[in-house]
Amino acid sequence: MPSSAFAEELVALLPRLRRFAQSLCGDASLADDLVQLACERALKARETYEDGTRLDAWVFRILRNAWLDGLRKKKTEGISEPVEDVIGLSGEDGRKVAHVSIAANAVMEAMGRLAEDHRQVLTLVCVEEMSYREAADALGAPIGTVMSRLSRARKALAAALGLEEGESPLEGADAGGS
Repeated sequence: MPSSAFAEELVALLPRLRRFAQSLCGDASLADDLVQLACERALKARETYEDGTRLDAWVFRILRNAWLDGLRKKKTEGISEPVEDVIGLSGEDGRKVAHVSIAANAVMEAMGRLAEDHRQVLTLVCVEEMSYREAADALGAPIGTVMSRLSRARKALAAALGLEEGESPLEGADAGGS
C-alpha cells in the first residue's frame, strides 16, 4: 500500500481508535495521548505492516500494546477524570435525555468495573462492531478466547446492571410518553 494511502486509512481510523483508547483508560486527554502514541508507532513501523492485512486490527493492537506499556510504567496511577464527565447529550426531550444519560452512566461505571480483558473485547465487538476474528487479531488472542471473554463480559455487565437476560438498560427511556 502506498504511504499516502496508508496515512489516509490511518486518519480514517482516528475516531475508532479514540473510542477504544477512551474505553481502556477512561480519560479523554489520556485517550488522545494514547491514540497519538499509537499512530506514531504505526507510522514508524510502517515497513512491518503487511499489505493485504487489516490495518485497523494492526493499529488497534499497537494501541492496546501502548496502553499495556503505560500500565507497566505507571502501576500506581489512577483515573484522573471521571468518564461520566465526557457525556454531553443535548437538544432532546429532557426526560428522555435524563433516562439515557443515567443508563449510559450506569453502563460506563459497570464497564469500568469489568476485568480489563472483558472490557477490551466488549468494546471491540459491541462498540467498534468488529467481528470475533477481527477482535481476536487486534487482541492477539484465539477466536475462542474472544468468544468466551465476550460471553462472560456480557453476563457480568448484565449482572452489574441488574438486568435480566435480553433486557436493555435503556428500557423505560421513553417513560412519560411523547
